Amino acid sequence: MSISSFFKHSAILSDIRHLIFPQKCLACESELTGAETTICSLCTTHFTETNFHLNAEPTMMDKIFWGRIDIHKTYALFFFEKGKTAQIILFQLKYKNNQEVGHHFGGEIAKRLKLNPDFRDVDVLIPVPLHPKKEFIRGYNQSEALAKGISDELGVAMDTSSVKRVKHGASQTQKARFERWSSIQSTFRVNNSIQNFKHIVLVDDVITTGSTIEVIASAIREKHPDARISVVTLAIT
Repeated sequence: MSISSFFKHSAILSDIRHLIFPQKCLACESELTGAETTICSLCTTHFTETNFHLNAEPTMMDKIFWGRIDIHKTYALFFFEKGKTAQIILFQLKYKNNQEVGHHFGGEIAKRLKLNPDFRDVDVLIPVPLHPKKEFIRGYNQSEALAKGISDELGVAMDTSSVKRVKHGASQTQKARFERWSSIQSTFRVNNSIQNFKHIVLVDDVITTGSTIEVIASAIREKHPDARISVVTLAIT
């Protein structure tokens, strides 16, 4: 078989597969065309990238943690916009058991992190943990799905054992600062294995106030004061 015949034959098989098993957009679940992969063209144009990875100066996400906790660098892929693709993607990831969304956009995040020198020495990714009860009910940890996509593309290990959530309760966001500090040890348990890492990236699905990240980073520093901690998320509100 000639090369031209091979590619023609492959294209026909691809068209047949698409006809029998049509692929759907991970965001809106509409059928993809033969030229589209993972996300449809319409959804791709309906979210706003932050481009934080191109900023040499501190970004609005960096500034969230100023005066609260020492964070090396932060990154969010896009801005949360109500009623637009960003909200649909987060809903699919968080509540519709669509882990493929996390894997795909984790890969997109990693491609951009490769362009930023602040992330070149990362040696571990730690997804924000859920309490085991909540993870059992949901079926998975959406931040872990995102971290898996980053890990696969970046070639950096993901660790889900060094930081555990041991208290299931109200969100840290609603608590006063003193309450957040006093709940560090009771909410998250950090194992001594955290001391094996130099540059830790905490991975979350969305950043609003940064309170949960602040608590986790503080708990990590109690075990490992010299750790460099960065934060990566899918969206920022």
